[in-house]
Amino acid sequence: MAKLEQKVPASPAGGEKEIRPPVVAILGHIDHGKSTLIDYIRKTNVTGLEAGGITQHVSAYEISHTSKDGRTKLITLLDTPGHEAFSGIRTRSTNIADIAVLVVSAEDGVKPQTVEVIKYIKKSSLPFLVAITKVDKPSADIMRTKQNLAENEIYVEGYGGDTPVVEVSGKTGKGVDELLDMIGLMAEMESKMGTRDALGSGVIIETRRDAKRGISAVGIIKDGTVRQGLFAASLGAIAPIRFLLDSLDNMVEELSFSSPVQITGWDKMPEIGEEFKTFLKKDEAVEFAKVGENKNESTKLVEKNLENMNFLPLVIKADTAGSLEAIMGELGKLGRERIVPKIVLSSIGSVNENDIKSALTASGSIILSFNTKIDPQANLLAERLGVTILTFGIIYDILDKVKELLQEREPKIEVEEIIGSSKVLKLFDTTKGKQVVGCRVLSGQIKKGVNIKIMRRDAEIGRGRVKELQQSKIATDSVNEGTEFGAMIESKMEVAPGDVLNAISLITK
Repeated sequence: MAKLEQKVPASPAGGEKEIRPPVVAILGHIDHGKSTLIDYIRKTNVTGLEAGGITQHVSAYEISHTSKDGRTKLITLLDTPGHEAFSGIRTRSTNIADIAVLVVSAEDGVKPQTVEVIKYIKKSSLPFLVAITKVDKPSADIMRTKQNLAENEIYVEGYGGDTPVVEVSGKTGKGVDELLDMIGLMAEMESKMGTRDALGSGVIIETRRDAKRGISAVGIIKDGTVRQGLFAASLGAIAPIRFLLDSLDNMVEELSFSSPVQITGWDKMPEIGEEFKTFLKKDEAVEFAKVGENKNESTKLVEKNLENMNFLPLVIKADTAGSLEAIMGELGKLGRERIVPKIVLSSIGSVNENDIKSALTASGSIILSFNTKIDPQANLLAERLGVTILTFGIIYDILDKVKELLQEREPKIEVEEIIGSSKVLKLFDTTKGKQVVGCRVLSGQIKKGVNIKIMRRDAEIGRGRVKELQQSKIATDSVNEGTEFGAMIESKMEVAPGDVLNAISLITK
C-alpha cells in the first residue's frame, strides 16, 4: 500500500515539509443527512446516539480511504450541527477546514442553514464540493436540487458551473467512494503542507469538564506533532500533556498534523476557536497563555433599555463549550415586552452545590441542565432549598421551556380597551353631575354601567359612566352598532352634541 506523504525541501524553521491529510468540514441544513453519511463512512451509528436524531456537537473523525488507484489516504472529517442555534460551530469549522462538503438533501433542496453555510464558505474562500444526499428516497429530485443551488449562485458541474458534485446515499452507500475520491483529488490540488517534526499546534474545536479527567479539550492539529511530556497552552489556559487520546478515545503517545486530539488536565477552560500550541517547558506555555489572554480581552454585552424590565433568572449548565455557546446565543434572542432572561451563571459540567448557591442569589432562579449530570449533594441541597432543576437533551426543548416560563412570569398589567363608540346627537337634560343625551352607536356595543371617555375633536376632555340606557323609550342593558339610544351619563364634564363617547373596559394582559 503506497504511502501518501510527499517530501519537499526543508522549511526555514527546520524539518521537512509534507503534504498533510485534509481536514474536511461536513456542512448543511439540519436533517439533510450529514451524520448518516459519516455513519456510513465510519460504519458506526453516531446519529442513533444523538438526542432527537440531530447532531448537537461538533465531532471529529479520522478515516482511511483507499482510492481506485490503490493509494491509501487519511481524511479528517468534521461533523457539524445543522440546527440554527449552532451557527458558531459552523463558522469555526469553515475557518479550520481545508475543504468543505456542502450537503444538500435531494428531497428538500436548499434551506436556510444551507444558505448560511454557502455564505461562510464564500467568505472564507474555502474550496468545496456539493454532496446531494438522500438520492435513494422516492421523493428525491436531483435536477430540482441543482436548480435550487444555481438560484443561490452555486453552479455545479453539468449544470452551468465547475463546482464538483456527487450524488450520494448515506443509507445504501451509493456514491460514497466517489465522494471520498473527489475529496482526495481536491486535497492533492490544494497540497496543504505541514512539518511533522515541529512542536504540535492547532485549533480547539470543543471543550468539556469531566468528573474523572477534569477539563478536556478537543483540537485539530494543523502542524507538527503533539506528544506526551509536552505542555499545551491556549488563551489563558495551560495543560501538562500526561496522556493523549485520539478521535476514538484510544490512548496514544503522539498525534500529528490533521489528526483530532484530546488533551486533558487544563488548569482553566480553553476557549473554543482559539489556537493551541505545545512547548517543551512549562514557563514557555505559561508565557504564551498570558500573551494570548492580553490580546483577547473579552468584552461584555451591555444591557440597554432594561431599566423597567423584569427578569427570568437562569443558571445554565451544559456538557460542552459549543453547546453552551449555542444555548446562550439563542436565549439572547428571547424575551417578551416586560420580561427577558437573565443569566445568573453559565458554565460547563455537572450541576453542583455552587450552582445551587448561585441560583439563590436571585429570587425565582431556575437551573437548566443540558446533557449534564446532577451531583447527588447538589440534588439534595436543591430539594431542601426549593431550587428547581430542569434537565434537557435537545436544545430547542430548552428554548421552548424558557418561552413558556417567560410567558408565565411576565407581569400582568391592566390596559384600557375600547369596546364601543357612540356619537352624541342631542342633549335633553342636565342636572348636577348627570346628563340625559341622545346618541348613535358608531361601532361595537354600549352597555349599561360601562365607563366612558368623553372625546371632543379627538381629545379626551373627561370621563364618566353610563348609568341608564333606553332604546325606543324602553330600558335596556345594551345597544349595538347602528342603533340610536337615550342614556343617562354620570360625569363632572358636561357633554355636547358632536362629542364621541368611547366605552372602555380594563383588560389584563
